[in-house]
Amino acid sequence: AVCGGRAAMRTEISTAAAFVTRLLRAAGGIGEEQLRCFRECLQEALREHYKHHWFPLAPSKGSGYRCIRINHKMDPLIGKAAGMIGLSHERLFQLLPSELTLWVDPFEVSYRIGEDGSICVLYESPQPGAKTTKPLESRTSCKEEWRTGRSSPSKNYNMMTVSS
Repeated sequence: AVCGGRAAMRTEISTAAAFVTRLLRAAGGIGEEQLRCFRECLQEALREHYKHHWFPLAPSKGSGYRCIRINHKMDPLIGKAAGMIGLSHERLFQLLPSELTLWVDPFEVSYRIGEDGSICVLYESPQPGAKTTKPLESRTSCKEEWRTGRSSPSKNYNMMTVSS
């Protein structure tokens, strides 16, 4: 079912890994060789983790599973890659934002720093054959609906009016 999915996720995964590596580089104190190793280890960990959870035909499916999260707990995939270059979780918490969410989905990689930060897109590519779906402008830039597991904004809106 995941036709050529492995090759297709390469760009998204390398974008995500490069972003976390950039954050570490900006914090300083880590050598380029270590950073390169970290990036490769993280890419490998993400590839393994996403192998059976990548659905180009339904990009938001599995989004929660693929979400990389630091929230007073270190994301295990980042922790694993950091361990390979001898960085402890304590050190990681000093170097990386204490609250970081990174969504790695087919055709889009985006992140948010802080719980109320705005969501920034790192990588976006048009979905093949997505001409029939709604145009990009009408797509909401906020990922709230994905985070809560609802894929259609209209349903989400109804849910919100019901619960408020």
